[in-house]
Amino acid sequence: MTKQPEELALLAESGRLLASVFGLLDGITLAGMSTLQVDEMVERFIVHELQARPASKGQYGYGFVLNSSVNDVVCHGVPSASNVLRDGDIVNFDITLEKNGYIADSSKTYLVGEVDPAARRLVRTTYEAMWMGIRAVRPGARLGDIGWAIERHAKRNGYSVVREYCGHGIGRQMHEEPQILHFGKPGTGLVLREGMVFTIEPMLNRGRRSVRTEADGWTVVTRDGSLSAQFEHTVAVTASGVSVLTLRPDEIDMIGKMKAAA
Repeated sequence: MTKQPEELALLAESGRLLASVFGLLDGITLAGMSTLQVDEMVERFIVHELQARPASKGQYGYGFVLNSSVNDVVCHGVPSASNVLRDGDIVNFDITLEKNGYIADSSKTYLVGEVDPAARRLVRTTYEAMWMGIRAVRPGARLGDIGWAIERHAKRNGYSVVREYCGHGIGRQMHEEPQILHFGKPGTGLVLREGMVFTIEPMLNRGRRSVRTEADGWTVVTRDGSLSAQFEHTVAVTASGVSVLTLRPDEIDMIGKMKAAA
């Protein structure tokens, strides 16, 4: 369950490369692009520019490089040529990358063009909730501390937390133990130890937390049609706290900001 220093170094390299994929997405205009076009662009970048492997493609029979979850899609949205992103949409891109046998996993919800204030607030709060969970990570803390921090921030802002999907250990396999719930009670659950690596990836709904899976067997949507947002990082427990392996350059001060906001 815990990783050795040489494994952590390889995971950090995968995380650094994956962060650069989101840097690519940050620099493009999404409005007018289909989610399939985004998938194809990301695949080219990972394979040809980064000399890495898109780990989601082929996993569990999935045929694409990323999940593209638009508006009321909670997670696992399937890229499609007919799903064209439009002004006002929100879209989560969930991407995995393997380099030298080790996998990193991260996601980000993007605002497409001019997005209404209510949707912006949901996206911002979801991002903050992920960071509230991240700042709870340290040796001796418990998994329940992470879930409690996330759920508390969501509820304070009037949002529900999806319970059917969770974070997970990661390393040579995309999904390893332990499971990281995004709700819980402080002081409960597995004790965190230095060297553990896992994802934190809360999904917040503007309405009720209930979800359903569509006929394609992948796409998960809110039952009430309300908007949903998600963010995800891969993190490692360190001797002094936490290291965010998929950290992007614009996020350097986020743990400090969340500490001040708590």
